[in-house]
Amino acid sequence: MGKIFPLSSIDHIFTGVGSYPIEFIFVYEKRIDEKRLKESLLKTVEFFPMISTMLVSLDENSYGFELSPDGLLFNLVDSPLNFEENDKKYEYIDPVDTQEGNPLSRIRLTHTPDGSVLGVSLSHSLADGFSYFHFLSSWARIFHQKQITPAVHQRELLISQDSGPLITRETCRELTGLFLEDKRMPIPKKELVWETRIFTDPSLKVLLSGMQQDSELRLSHNDIVTAMLAKEYLVDWSLTFREDKCFINCPVDFRRLLEGFPRTYFGNAVAMASFELSLKELKEINLADLAGKIRKSIGKVNGSYIRQSISALTSLREQQGRKIFEQVHVMHPRGGLLVTNLSRLPVQEIEFDAGPPVQYDILTQTVRGAVVLPGRGGLEARICCPVK
Repeated sequence: MGKIFPLSSIDHIFTGVGSYPIEFIFVYEKRIDEKRLKESLLKTVEFFPMISTMLVSLDENSYGFELSPDGLLFNLVDSPLNFEENDKKYEYIDPVDTQEGNPLSRIRLTHTPDGSVLGVSLSHSLADGFSYFHFLSSWARIFHQKQITPAVHQRELLISQDSGPLITRETCRELTGLFLEDKRMPIPKKELVWETRIFTDPSLKVLLSGMQQDSELRLSHNDIVTAMLAKEYLVDWSLTFREDKCFINCPVDFRRLLEGFPRTYFGNAVAMASFELSLKELKEINLADLAGKIRKSIGKVNGSYIRQSISALTSLREQQGRKIFEQVHVMHPRGGLLVTNLSRLPVQEIEFDAGPPVQYDILTQTVRGAVVLPGRGGLEARICCPVK
């Protein structure tokens, strides 16, 4: 048996049925040397050991990450089509399934006639968005024989010793912003469709200027984008499910919010900002007021709320066992929208011997989830929608 690392209670959210991995593809106009790429990957794993692990059961309440040579799979594929000629983007990904005994990292390098496509699927139990890109940028630096910023792997920093009250559906959302509902079900790719919304810098500047005049809070571009997406998508989704309550959730990275917490922590360091309004309110509220409510919900994520959330998740695991997390949803399964802000991704740092990526895309299957990404001349929102 290899070395075993603990999972924090936050990590447990992303285990079992219906837990989605983090998946991106990166397109290069030249071919990457697969031998050098694989050699540098193995060196990088020495600094990020949990990348090469498998999910194992420790007891009824806990999973662990077991160090294993089979925990990281790397494969090379040759494609007769260039990236622009292939509309089946999922072919560039070898997807992870976060179940017991499975590898938690799968990486696929596809050689096309003109270049390469790198697809990286990591179990979300291993990493959040920050950690995912910390690993990738470190890999690129090691490829070029450069120094990296070491990651902190102390999962025990987020393992609460406090025993809390009985966690119910109501208290779960109140204490964590998460939803304890029916068991998650995997959704086939054919039942999902990706849509894109472009927000240019000039348009965002005009919108922010106008909304800021009507708001007492200092708004961000992400507040505005989230409000616009809620108006466009959440109303329709709630009507489809005949759900009168609407919920808007935004994950908040707390590395800079929790006093004394290491900023290079590798793992899930996120707490959920969440607020509720009725379908009627969502239809009638103006964008400035909605953006203000979003900003206010994010502002409530402070040290006290973060510790409360971790304690509640620990209590839930101790009271009902690790399998209960297959009933924990990051967005309401009928009337919810999740918007993740990844607008500062260091995409240009994921550079090997083929120059920086000329294109990239996210393929993480978070149904009714949106991701805000850096775009050319502004921001780009990618929305994962159920097929109508």
